Amino acid sequence: MLRPHLPHASLKALVSAACCAVLGAGLLASAGGASAAQDDTPAPQAAAGSKVVGYFTEWGVYDRNYHVKNIETSGSADKLTHINYAFGNVQGGKCTMGDSYAATDKAYTADQSVDGTADTWDQPLRGNFNQLLELKKLHPDLKILWSFGGWTWSGGFGDAAKDPAAFAQSCYDLVENSKWADVFDGIDIDWEYPNACGLSCDTSGRDGYKNLMAALRSKFGGDYLITSAIPADASEGGKLDAADYAGAAQYVDWYNPMTYDYFGAWDAQGPTAPHSPLTAYDGIPKDGYNSDATITKLKGMGVPASKLLLGIGFYGRGWTGVTQEAPGGTATGPAAGKYEQGIDDYKELKTKCPATGTVGGTAYAYCGNDWWSYDTPQTIAGKMDYKNQQGLGGTFLWELSGDTADGELIKAVG
Repeated sequence: MLRPHLPHASLKALVSAACCAVLGAGLLASAGGASAAQDDTPAPQAAAGSKVVGYFTEWGVYDRNYHVKNIETSGSADKLTHINYAFGNVQGGKCTMGDSYAATDKAYTADQSVDGTADTWDQPLRGNFNQLLELKKLHPDLKILWSFGGWTWSGGFGDAAKDPAAFAQSCYDLVENSKWADVFDGIDIDWEYPNACGLSCDTSGRDGYKNLMAALRSKFGGDYLITSAIPADASEGGKLDAADYAGAAQYVDWYNPMTYDYFGAWDAQGPTAPHSPLTAYDGIPKDGYNSDATITKLKGMGVPASKLLLGIGFYGRGWTGVTQEAPGGTATGPAAGKYEQGIDDYKELKTKCPATGTVGGTAYAYCGNDWWSYDTPQTIAGKMDYKNQQGLGGTFLWELSGDTADGELIKAVG
């Protein structure tokens, strides 16, 4: 579940497939073609895609002091194919700005700026949007999508679903505003959750989400990227069963199933469990709460593997008052985090509470009486093997500021 705009309220914070033909997800495993002349040779299998989509949070420019320039200096920009700018708001059935000061007005000094030039008082566009334009000049193939919704701001999607065409028009008018028309190449919808409950509950019905995505595709056309973060709850009758994700897949370039936040200290007494397990394991608290179950369910619904990205969290979730190292222990509440309880960035955890074991294809750490789980470069490498074996379209990352200053995690993404 995508974490919210604002100093991270409680949250549940993310595939790929090309639109009409190109974004790289459909490359053939044997591109050479010599074997194609042999009648008895099996048809080549579609190889996994190479999309790497990173979420950049609008509010990260404040307490986190993470700016667009950090995407460049960390080496992340060299790895990324797409950036999702999070979040725009949804109010009154329309797409609206989130924090307009951070997006378009904040003035950057020369040392903070991507291109090393200070903003001036009279330039038409400042803030994150201008910095993203500067980043795109350095990386002409990099695509930027504006994400709307998230955990905190999904309450407006219910009204949007009442008039999908009007919603789509509002989004188009905002994203393609002449002041920043060159910034964005697509739109990402992070509705948490269609016909189900997140911070608030939605009752738009099973077809509400599909109708919304259809309207966006109709308005934006075939050349514009339209993607969506979707639930990862693969339990029977769970959030993936609440809306027609298979039917909506025809309208999206790819889905970002949020394959993290399966478990966390909102269950304050435990049991301790990794928040982003790749696979099930003996003693996992809930069936259907792991990445493989999510991907398997979506593929079983008929969503093409090339339209699915595997989500990686650049953060950990943890408990305190834990008396055993192995998963499944009891706790007394959430562990202390830098910005909020029960959650912390990888860059903090790697030294504060180094990994002591692995389970379900991800890492956990036991230090003092705290128990944390998070991905490491080693476990990400295992998840990349899974992505390739499944023929998925790529990987997406929530979110870029959680990585180390030198991009330790993103460099493990392949």
